[in-house]
Amino acid sequence: METKWAEAILVLCTLFTIHVYGNNASPKAIIKASFLERQKRPYAQSPALELASKLASSSVAASSPLVYHVTSYGADPTGKADSTDAILGAIADALKGPGNGFLMEGIVNLGGARVDLDGGNYLISRPLQFPVAGKGNLLIHGGSLKASQDFPNDGYLIDLSPASKNGSGYNYEFVTFRDLLLDSDFRGGGIKVVDSLRTNIDNCYITHFNTTGISVQGGHETYIRYTYLGQHITAGGDPNERRFSGTAIVLSGNDNSVTEVVIFSAAVGIMILGQANLISGVHCYNKATGFGGTGIYLKTPGLTQTRIVNSYLDFTGIVAEDPVQLTISGSFFLGDAYVVLKSVKGVASGVNIVDNMFAGSDKGIDIVQLDGSFNQVDQVVIDKNNVKGMKLKATVARGSADSNGTTWIADFNSVLVFPNLIKQVQYTFVTNGSSFPVHALRNVSGNKVLIQSDVEVPASVYVTANQGGHFFS
Repeated sequence: METKWAEAILVLCTLFTIHVYGNNASPKAIIKASFLERQKRPYAQSPALELASKLASSSVAASSPLVYHVTSYGADPTGKADSTDAILGAIADALKGPGNGFLMEGIVNLGGARVDLDGGNYLISRPLQFPVAGKGNLLIHGGSLKASQDFPNDGYLIDLSPASKNGSGYNYEFVTFRDLLLDSDFRGGGIKVVDSLRTNIDNCYITHFNTTGISVQGGHETYIRYTYLGQHITAGGDPNERRFSGTAIVLSGNDNSVTEVVIFSAAVGIMILGQANLISGVHCYNKATGFGGTGIYLKTPGLTQTRIVNSYLDFTGIVAEDPVQLTISGSFFLGDAYVVLKSVKGVASGVNIVDNMFAGSDKGIDIVQLDGSFNQVDQVVIDKNNVKGMKLKATVARGSADSNGTTWIADFNSVLVFPNLIKQVQYTFVTNGSSFPVHALRNVSGNKVLIQSDVEVPASVYVTANQGGHFFS
C-alpha cells in the first residue's frame, strides 16, 4: 500500500510543478497557466493517478466526521428563502448515519452526530419533525429558526416525535438542542418532545410562541437549562402585559428538570402535569398575578412529588392543586407574589413551604392562601418564612396571653393557614403567685387555644399551636 501511495504522490507532483523566474515571478499565476496549458493537451489518466483518486476518496469517506451542515443541503442562512426541506434533509441523513451499538433497547447510538446550523437564520414553513424513531446521541445546534407566514398555528418549530414509528417504548434518547434561537412568530410553539429519554434543551432562546414554548409529553428525564422563554420580548413593566398568553413550559411527564431558566412573558410560566419534577434557579416574571398570570402551576392533584427550590417568583406566584409531597423552599417572592393551595378533593399532605422570603407593598396580602376547603390535612409544614410588606401565614403559630384570673385565650386565626384546625398544642404556664394552681388545656376550637386553672392567679401562658400534626425544632 505504501508503494502505491508513493507512486500516486509522485504522479501528482509531476502534474503540478512550480517554476519561479526572477523576482517578479508569481507562483500562483504560473500554476494557473501551467494547469490551463495541460488542459489543452489531452492525456490518458495513468493507473497511479486513478489509484490516488480512489484512495483519497475512500479515505475521506471513511474518516469524515458525522457533522451535517444545513447550508450544504441548500439551507439559506439569510432567512429569505424557505429552508425547511434542506434542514429536514440534514436531519434525515444524520438519523440514517452509521450506528455504534445501542443505548436503550431499540435506540441506535449515532455516535454524537451533529446537525450544524452554521450560525444562520432560517425560515421554516412546517415543523422540523424527525422522520423515524429509535435514534439517539444526536446534537442540533448553532443557529436561529423562524416560522414563516405559512407555518401551522398548532405546530412546533422542532418536533421531537417520529413521523412514523414501529413498536413501542421510547422514541429517542440523548438528543440535545443547544445554542438555538427559536422565533415562532406567534404561530405555534418552539420545541415539542414526545416519549423521549434524556433529552437536553440547553442555552436556547424561545420567543413569539402563541401556544407553548417547550412541551414535554411523556417520557422522562428531559433537562431544560440556561434557557430564556417569552411570548413577547420584554424586560418587565410591559404596557401590554395584561394581554400575555400561552405557556412557556409544559411538563406532562415525570423526572424532568428545569434549572437556571428565565421566563419573561407568558400567561403561565411552567405548567406541571407529571410527578417527580425539579424546578431550581428559575426566574418567573411572565405575567403578574394581579393581571391573571401564574408563575408555576402544579396541576397534579393527589400526587405532586415536585420540588421548587432556589427560585425567584417576581410579581407572579405558585398554584398547587391538592398538593401531596410538595416542597417550596429557598425561594424569593417579590411584588406581593404568594402561594395558593387549591382544593380539588380537599387533600393536602406532605407539603413543606419553608425558608422562603416574601416581599410586598404593605397591602396585607397573605403569603399562603387557600382556594376552597381542605378536609384531609397531614404533614403540612408552612414555617420559617420571612416577610416584609405582606402578611405571615403558617401552620405553626406562637403566642401568649396574660391574665389575673382562671382563663387564658390565645387566638391564632391571624396566622394559621387552615381554618378551625389545631392538631397539637404545647404551652408553658408561668405565675408569680404564692399558690400552685392546677391548669389544663380546655379547648382548641376556632383556632383559639383555651387554658384554664382551678384557682384565680396572675399568670402568663406561652402557647405553640400546630396544624400539621408534628412539632419541629
